[in-house]
Amino acid sequence: MVSLHTPICDFGWQAPDFALPGTDGKRYRLHDLLGPQGLLIMFICNHCPYVKAVHKRIVRDAKELLLQGVHCVAINANDATQYPEDDFEHMQIIAQEWDFPFPYLHDASQAVAQAYGAVCTPDFFGFNKALELQYRGRLDASRKETAPEDAERDLFQAMLQIAQTEQGPKNQIPSMGCSIKWKA
Repeated sequence: MVSLHTPICDFGWQAPDFALPGTDGKRYRLHDLLGPQGLLIMFICNHCPYVKAVHKRIVRDAKELLLQGVHCVAINANDATQYPEDDFEHMQIIAQEWDFPFPYLHDASQAVAQAYGAVCTPDFFGFNKALELQYRGRLDASRKETAPEDAERDLFQAMLQIAQTEQGPKNQIPSMGCSIKWKA
């Protein structure tokens, strides 16, 4: 397993459009997902210990952000041939088990992950309501183990700031996780 850090936020970078199938049987485009105050796109997967350590916090933050007008979506782009736990059927199970309050999309071709420059799971992209990138940092201090309950909620606070000002924080700590499992 290779651990990677996300690059520095490219403020103002425009979110590329996509159309991907969700575990709920629907197909989603970028503009279908945008909330009145922004959009959080999360590249995650089912098997990664970094994602497993924070899945409850991802769900908590997504529910709270929804109340602030920020919608969320998760995308799994891992190669399911090499990592069967990340296949679509397992995604459906995980979405239900973890009670995702957001669509969980499958990027089987990996084209969306490549267009976004996703590097690891989790990899968070926080956009304002104009779909301009304002956050590319970590959820909190969690790594393979969940951080203490009182850990600063970096992602949540950044998305609240974006919802209120359309600008993300200038200082951001990169996310860290397992590398995206690219196809050969």
